[in-house]
Amino acid sequence: MKQAKILKILVVDDIAINLELQKAYLTAAGYEVIEAKSGQEALQKVRDEKPDLILLDVMMPKMSGYEVCKILKNDPETQFIPIIMVTALTSVEDKIRGIEAGADDFISRPFNKTELMARVKSLLRIKFLQDQLHQRMQELSEARERLQQLAITDGLTGLFNYRYFREQLEHEINRAERHNLNVSLVMMDIDFFKYYNDRNGHLAGDEVLKHIANILCSNVRKIDIAARYGGEEFALILPETDKNSAVIVAEKIRKLIEDDPIPHEERQPNGKLTISMGVSNFPDDSRTAKGLIEIADRRLYNAKQAGRNVVIAE
Repeated sequence: MKQAKILKILVVDDIAINLELQKAYLTAAGYEVIEAKSGQEALQKVRDEKPDLILLDVMMPKMSGYEVCKILKNDPETQFIPIIMVTALTSVEDKIRGIEAGADDFISRPFNKTELMARVKSLLRIKFLQDQLHQRMQELSEARERLQQLAITDGLTGLFNYRYFREQLEHEINRAERHNLNVSLVMMDIDFFKYYNDRNGHLAGDEVLKHIANILCSNVRKIDIAARYGGEEFALILPETDKNSAVIVAEKIRKLIEDDPIPHEERQPNGKLTISMGVSNFPDDSRTAKGLIEIADRRLYNAKQAGRNVVIAE
């Protein structure tokens, strides 16, 4: 059975007898008690100990309880820690001042033990519910992010999927149009991939797809978009990149794939597992996403006809 968490309460008071009295009540009720004798010490203890609740004396030298409360409630790290202000002051103005500082509750000194414990339990219960709500909201936010990521990611390779690729290509072309920039597109296809699958099995083929995806991810910039276009075909969007620079990137990737040892590649028709590429550019070749894809795809076909394992950009 999981052991219940011992709740931690910070008691702040500059008078020793007050500290000891509150500590005795709280310890007897099963709480862990931390002490602070000044406002500055209280702020440090909150940072170090992260209490679940604070009993804060109002009247202290140098820094009053109001000041301490205001500092804690203005800090995102500590603003949800419940604070009970302990005071001998009973005027409405004093309570309003405490409320404005962010106090969650008040108890007047000399206080009744039963009343003190009831107020402590009530605020701790509220904090527990707030913590639960915060945790649920965080879990929902993380789940939403995972779903969003899954919606734009190819399940096998971890690259972006076709739908996201099309959206981003349109986006980058629009951005390039607005700012008078270049965008290049590289379409690529694994040479004799069906032959590789037929000879070595689809599991081995899947490993090749993942391997090439890793090479792509490791050799592009953060602003570049590497996607699985479909089957054994990949696409690379290179924002702010002219055609000559795109060819340099494509040649680098082509050479890395050619030189990287891949299981069973010696059985391939050309003795190596290689990739062919076609490159197009905005605005040189086309000003639309459809046009860039068609031109890059045609050049990819020409690369296949030219003997494979080449980059063609014209």
